[in-house]
Amino acid sequence: MTNIRNFKLPAKGPFMSGKGWSVFFVALIVICALAPVLNIVVPDGSPLHMSDYAVALVGKIMCYAICALAMDLIWGYTGILSLGHGLFFALGGYMMGMYLMRQIGRDGNYKSDLPDFMVFLDWKELPWHWTFSGSFIATLILVVLVPGLIALVFGFFAFRSRIKGVYFSIITQALTFAALLLFFRNETGFGGNNGFTDFKRILGIPIATQEMRMTIFGLTGVTLLVFFLFSKWLIGSKFGRVLQAIRDAETRVMFSGYNPLPYKLTIWVISAIMCGVAGALYVPQVGIINPGEMSTANSIEIAIWVAVGGRATLIGPILGAFIVNGAKSWLTVAYPEYWLYFLGAIFIAVTLFLPDGIVGLVKKLLNRDHSPTPARFEAVEPSAMAPLAAEAGGARA
Repeated sequence: MTNIRNFKLPAKGPFMSGKGWSVFFVALIVICALAPVLNIVVPDGSPLHMSDYAVALVGKIMCYAICALAMDLIWGYTGILSLGHGLFFALGGYMMGMYLMRQIGRDGNYKSDLPDFMVFLDWKELPWHWTFSGSFIATLILVVLVPGLIALVFGFFAFRSRIKGVYFSIITQALTFAALLLFFRNETGFGGNNGFTDFKRILGIPIATQEMRMTIFGLTGVTLLVFFLFSKWLIGSKFGRVLQAIRDAETRVMFSGYNPLPYKLTIWVISAIMCGVAGALYVPQVGIINPGEMSTANSIEIAIWVAVGGRATLIGPILGAFIVNGAKSWLTVAYPEYWLYFLGAIFIAVTLFLPDGIVGLVKKLLNRDHSPTPARFEAVEPSAMAPLAAEAGGARA
């Protein structure tokens, strides 16, 4: 106990270095200014022109990057591996898709106020869960509320039962698969196997215009950057230190006087909401949402992006999402039959040779790993536990 009471907390560093802020503002300028100019102003024949395909591809990958960032919060910093985050991504997408289907109005094939698939199935009125789908504000609330509430209920019972490790991963995968089967059914009112598509407008403005596409692209990029700043602030706070302590030694956290349940549940819900927001931004850019987004393979891919980029780095998962999906976009066109082998080879190679991901490898090569290790305390507590143990010891004193 003497060691704990005499231990001094390390001085808290800056929120982000000057170089980090420079990169952040460069990314902001590229997203909000440079990309729109290259797409709208620069003529098609110019080598500097950013095509509509490139806008859609980068926008889609930025949505994936938000999911990877959310996964890093719970897996990289809290030690909870979820194989069901595709569910929260799809739920956010379905909430936005319901609104977009209502925006079609009478422009559908059947010239009805009901979506075409409901007319085809001889539905006479909207089901109860479509009640607020005509309001954009209500849709934004539901994009946050629905994934958050499902994550809250599931997480409460799972974490209270102290389900951990591979068992938790399997349960999240089972939950996602059960939801996939539910959404496949026509009577649930979610479009069955085909899902939602053929979107016309958002807020009364046609989606197909370059201006609207670039607006959604910019909103996606800004959302990614805001979530990055939020995640960095969260991890640097006392809450974030508790999460890392739970990852390293949950039993010692409990002995130090902390209840892991509210911390794990909070970060779990935050992560689910981030995926829901990503799904809502994804749908108008891609133009379709169906139960396939809930497939277990999609959830596993999110974990692969984090592993490739580097767990517990924040920037690593974002890079991993861009690298893996960029390679996927190219390989599925050039060598479609080999894409799955490539994905498996990446995961195996990273597991065996790059346990810290690409960011970890770069840090080692550049000798930039300056994380302080308190030598006097090293034999007593893991690094993530030391500050918490010191605070708990001081409080008891």
